[in-house]
Amino acid sequence: MIKKKKIDTRKIITQEDPKSPLSESFRALRTNIQFANVEKEIKTILVTSTTPAEGKSTIVANLGVVMAQGGQKVLIVDCDLRKPIQHKSFELQNNKGLTHFLLDKAPLEEVISKTPIENLYVITSGTIPPNPSELLGSKKFEALLAELADKYDRIILDSPPAGAVTDSVILSRLADGVILAIYVEKTKIDQIKYVQEQLTKSNANILGVVLTHTPKRASYQTYYNYYAEE
Repeated sequence: MIKKKKIDTRKIITQEDPKSPLSESFRALRTNIQFANVEKEIKTILVTSTTPAEGKSTIVANLGVVMAQGGQKVLIVDCDLRKPIQHKSFELQNNKGLTHFLLDKAPLEEVISKTPIENLYVITSGTIPPNPSELLGSKKFEALLAELADKYDRIILDSPPAGAVTDSVILSRLADGVILAIYVEKTKIDQIKYVQEQLTKSNANILGVVLTHTPKRASYQTYYNYYAEE
């Protein structure tokens, strides 16, 4: 009997294989964001999806890496206080994170983690709270983002699916731009329209969508099918 090989779903392709076509796609995304609005700098970017397992957290991690590789000082903030994963992606401890800071249990400098990647930092989620929406909608979180904007070139927010909970809609009001991950051939049109309507009502600046699990270029897309597990 052949033993099935376990796939590491948390490998970061832009770090592991920077010359791959998929890594080049993330660099193209970086460039598109850079020129998305010539009148206003897109500094704080929210990445969300309509439903779970569409690849939003994968996009966050890889976008953070390519921006850092481009010489920018980048901070990823795991605002998915329901199913956080960025600490696993970057193999970081999560004993102190965003919730600890917001609840006055840790100072800011203790919740910011340096990754092995130059210029890239992460604030992990911290302990999962019973009231994620209230914490993310607090004045303290808003003040935190304003403070971080003075210290980092780019801030990327990972958030829960916008079609499931209100967290992402709340966060979209604080972000300069929103990227929506859409699972090709799985995400339903009515789900996309619903999320778009909710984000539009909150005056979110929707930069565009990133299609995941696309059938083209299967030679490397199969890797991403395993990888985009949220």
